[in-house]
Amino acid sequence: MRLDHVSYVTSHEQLSDTVQRLGSTLGTTFVDGGIHPRFGTRNFTAPLHNGHYLEVVCPLDHPATDSNPFGRAVSKRANEGGGWLTWVLSTDDIAPIETRIGRPAAEGHRMKPDGTDLRWKQIGVSDILQDKQLPFFIEWLTTEHPSKDGIATSSITKVEFAGDKEKIREYAGSEVSDAIGDVEVIWVDPETNDGDTGIVAVYLKTPSGEVRVD
Repeated sequence: MRLDHVSYVTSHEQLSDTVQRLGSTLGTTFVDGGIHPRFGTRNFTAPLHNGHYLEVVCPLDHPATDSNPFGRAVSKRANEGGGWLTWVLSTDDIAPIETRIGRPAAEGHRMKPDGTDLRWKQIGVSDILQDKQLPFFIEWLTTEHPSKDGIATSSITKVEFAGDKEKIREYAGSEVSDAIGDVEVIWVDPETNDGDTGIVAVYLKTPSGEVRVD
């Protein structure tokens, strides 16, 4: 497994402003990723070095938004004011994770504005609805990857994270450090984070220096 992407939520009304603000901060141009028809969401992505990318996603006024875990998770975070949703680990074979978690992965796809149809399987989103410190998992079914969609100018250096290392290790099936490679994890006690878990901030090396996105 490896770190695939980090996901940041905004409202549909603030999507353009959020993309412009983060793009300016990172010195990176976001790409219109299109609509997730099965999830009732839409995203823009920014390619990053080392095969990573940053996703900005918003809920849509669509029946699918409330009928699946990802749509509900995005909508819930947007209603809380937006911000970091989760971190996502990619795998070449999602079957062992399906066995460990005890349910099948869901298939997802989105049609990019250029007509390219990206397809994948994902699992674990139901669990982040209950516990934001947990990742979810993805297996790409198409060769295209959002980290190659555009020109990468920045890279993730550190993630500030509020959570329980042992609980995440047990859920992910590996140490966090093994899963995210050279990205440093700064652990924060949830009690000092208003009792909340999950991503507190992501540090990125940009053409203008290191920035912290919270």
